[in-house]
Amino acid sequence: MKTSSLVPALALLAALALSAQAETSFEDRMKEVEKAVLAKRSVGKDAFYGELEKQARALLKEFPTKEEPYGMLVAVAENAAPDKARAIFKELDGEKVPAEIKAQAKAAATKLDALGKPLDIKFKAVDGREVDLAALKGKVVLVDFWATWCGPCVAELPHVLEAYAKMHDKGFEIVGISLDEDKGKLESFVKEKKMAWPQYFDGQGWKNAVSQKYGINSIPAMWLVDKKGNLVDMNARDGLAEKVEKALAE
Repeated sequence: MKTSSLVPALALLAALALSAQAETSFEDRMKEVEKAVLAKRSVGKDAFYGELEKQARALLKEFPTKEEPYGMLVAVAENAAPDKARAIFKELDGEKVPAEIKAQAKAAATKLDALGKPLDIKFKAVDGREVDLAALKGKVVLVDFWATWCGPCVAELPHVLEAYAKMHDKGFEIVGISLDEDKGKLESFVKEKKMAWPQYFDGQGWKNAVSQKYGINSIPAMWLVDKKGNLVDMNARDGLAEKVEKALAE
């Protein structure tokens, strides 16, 4: 074999070696990033997400083709004030941004745009009830995106049931948006847990019509609608009872 015939193979080996080295370097940097971000967790939410953004932007300069830093920016935007969030979402619509990240950012932006406005949710529940959120003005409504297979959703259920039992007679309603694919399992679960509120179900899982419309990409997602019919809280899961009590008093 002529020496010249080895050149392409040697070039390939060199490229693979560089690729492996780059992967190792990225993994090492991600460990450093994780350590730096977690160190801010005890300081507070603003410090935590501020560090996350700082590290994400540093990573993008070093590894512009990696998806992870873009994903970190999505998380920053989802926990930022509306104006900052919109600016980041706009940034994540750039040419170099991976398609999957663009889709995540678009979904998150859709959710953000829903805040402070009425939700257009109207359906026939699995038990036959007709549900129209617009007809519930004057009530405080929890829109609960969930599924029977979602551990954290099931873990939150006792708190939801407690809030419903305590404040339903005062004007608190719940509308469930189930991401289940098995109707029988959903109906059995609802009956067993004595969940008295209506449930939306179309069997499409993550692709169900209501979840798709409002950019839901993680559950549980608990949204609170005030007496005027406007979405006022996209994280009602934290301090649910207190938030409902406050909304009822307004």
